[in-house]
Amino acid sequence: MQRVLLLSWVALGLAAGAALHLAGWAAPAFWAFTAAALPVALHVTLGVLRALAGGRLGVDVVALAAIFGALALGQPATAAVVALMVAGGEALEAWAEGRATAALTSLMARAPRIALRQSAAGLEEIPVAEIRPGDLLLVRPGATIPADGVLEDAAATLDDSALTGESLPVELTAHAALRSGAVNAGDAFRMRASRDASASTYAAILRLTAEAAQARAPLVRLADRWALGFTLATAIIAGGAWAFSGDALRALAVLVVATPCPLILAAPVALMAGIGRAARRGIVVKGGGALERLARVRTVIFDKTGTLTPGQPRLVALDAEPSLGRDAALRLAAALAQGSSHPVSAALVAAAAARGVTLPVPDGVAEIAGGGLRGQVEGHALLLGSEGFLLAEGLEPRPGFGIAAQVAAAAGSVAWLARDGRVVAAFVMADAMRQEAPRAIRRLRALGIDRIVLLSGDRAAAAAPIGRALRLDEILADQSPEAKLLAVRREAEAAPTAMVGDGVNDAPALAAADVGIAMGASGTAAAAEAGDVVLLVDRVDRVAEAIAIARRSRAIALRAIWLGMGLSGVAMGFAAIGLLPPLAGALVQEGIDVAAILLALTALRPGRQDSAPTAMPDAAGLVARQGEHAGLRQLADALGAAATAPRLDALPALEARLREEMLPHQHAEERSLYPEAARRLGGADPMAPLIRMHAELETLAERLATLLRLATESGGAEVTEGELRRTLFALEALLRMHLTVEEEMLANLDGA
Repeated sequence: MQRVLLLSWVALGLAAGAALHLAGWAAPAFWAFTAAALPVALHVTLGVLRALAGGRLGVDVVALAAIFGALALGQPATAAVVALMVAGGEALEAWAEGRATAALTSLMARAPRIALRQSAAGLEEIPVAEIRPGDLLLVRPGATIPADGVLEDAAATLDDSALTGESLPVELTAHAALRSGAVNAGDAFRMRASRDASASTYAAILRLTAEAAQARAPLVRLADRWALGFTLATAIIAGGAWAFSGDALRALAVLVVATPCPLILAAPVALMAGIGRAARRGIVVKGGGALERLARVRTVIFDKTGTLTPGQPRLVALDAEPSLGRDAALRLAAALAQGSSHPVSAALVAAAAARGVTLPVPDGVAEIAGGGLRGQVEGHALLLGSEGFLLAEGLEPRPGFGIAAQVAAAAGSVAWLARDGRVVAAFVMADAMRQEAPRAIRRLRALGIDRIVLLSGDRAAAAAPIGRALRLDEILADQSPEAKLLAVRREAEAAPTAMVGDGVNDAPALAAADVGIAMGASGTAAAAEAGDVVLLVDRVDRVAEAIAIARRSRAIALRAIWLGMGLSGVAMGFAAIGLLPPLAGALVQEGIDVAAILLALTALRPGRQDSAPTAMPDAAGLVARQGEHAGLRQLADALGAAATAPRLDALPALEARLREEMLPHQHAEERSLYPEAARRLGGADPMAPLIRMHAELETLAERLATLLRLATESGGAEVTEGELRRTLFALEALLRMHLTVEEEMLANLDGA
């Protein structure tokens, strides 16, 4: 408000002076111009004195000299224009920073203040500060979730766009975790608070937001360091022009065009614009200093669990006695697992749900500390747990059928199932790599990151496959928090380093890195507080996006500075040789200021490297086809199981699934999805490899149908058994490869 008032005063005074001058009233015009300039001169004087008290020589001393010099030489109109330039520059800076920080400001403005708590007495409005864990809250349509909690009703639709930048609403079901700060985009629902409002996600985000604009960036301090040299150069040029020509007005003209608004304003405006751009993508950067350091990063270190992997185990392989079968084994294990909240139990239940398995209700479930579960399902006594748990029960957890599971377990862990005193199945659990992780690593390489390291407290057997698949430069496994800290310090001594993590044990390493990047969407509060950058979206590819935004913002800041100061230097030369009088110079400098700040503001717009793709049209069917991939992976599992022990009575149903699930999926892709993807990817025929895989899969499916027909003929079963195995194995391998390659090719087209 003060800047607007000051600008209004100067503009009115300058307009009044111009009107009086045109009317021929020279003396009143002189005083009107002077009255317009003096308040700005006082304002700048106070700023210079504060800078000197802080041990700095601000570059605005040149503007102060220009105003007083113009008044002393009887050029009040020039003084008023310079004052307008200074006041206008500060007002433009305030407007620009308002534009740049709009995303951060909107987070603050959306903070809920009132919550509806449901009790025996009914609904009551309470301040959010009074929310306590266990409170039952009602969230009305359009209201902001006031605290972290759990959904109590059957479903809810949330708008996370202000937090994460994701434009599509999120559909949640009963017992889903809710983050404070999301907006209810559907019907009213009830939730159970799990934390106080002050300890919830949104409160932490607000604290981060409050910090984001406080720190002075190194680039801004760099402008201050240039101030002394620039001021001396200006004094020498102005003094030389005066001495050479004997005309003090030339010195004044040099001072006027040297008024360094671009140097003062361009860097902070560009960096704040970068912070605003990052916030719109769900990336909170704690100030311009963090953004500037992020732009210099050459090494990136990733934690594994919760960062490159989701941090939740999932079923990756299972083996079972042939007499029981894999599907029946999963049904029994998942039924028992319903009685536990352990992550492995949750993964088994989720795997059964994904396969459409209906689970019976278990009886007498008991969770044994440090090992597993005991209970009954449909009259069978079941044990489910680790190797040590089964050994303690007197059972051998490594029968012959489990060899395949034990091989797969090199990168995971095995949960064993025993039925009626006999081990009958093994379930391999692993924390799989995030789908977007390969794309994130490739993008970091494209940005010129020299070294990418995996730093994990997990076993080497679990960390190595992740690092190998991502083609990382080094894998450091079995690392304690202290070892992580030393490793980060070692890397930071060699090159500017960013550490990406999510857990409490990552907090020291995040703080030790040049830039700590915390996965704040699902990570811990400790990691978010220790990080310089917090990702509000649970996507690791935002790391590369954050670096791209930071580099572009810093580059724009430097370009704006050099543009403004370069043009000012040219104008100083013209002023020194008498081709640019003071008043005209003041007007020219005003245009230079506006140009520099508008260039700095371009950091608000997406750049080529940090822009997100637009979402595919619904008609292309990307979401539907991706949703079908889970079923096709189950089909691949069934093909592999059938190839191990082909049973003629079961193979016709499998062949029917190929015709009814795989082939229609492929035809739908080629009809609508692939043409749109090809248009976006560019090139001569980018989808040709996938279409060729479709053709090969169709050929193999037809071959399987032919072999089944031959096998049913008299004596044909023995002849075709070997070919059936080979065909089934080929179908499984090619289908898995096709799904993986397709997901990689189409990953950048989802607009996430």
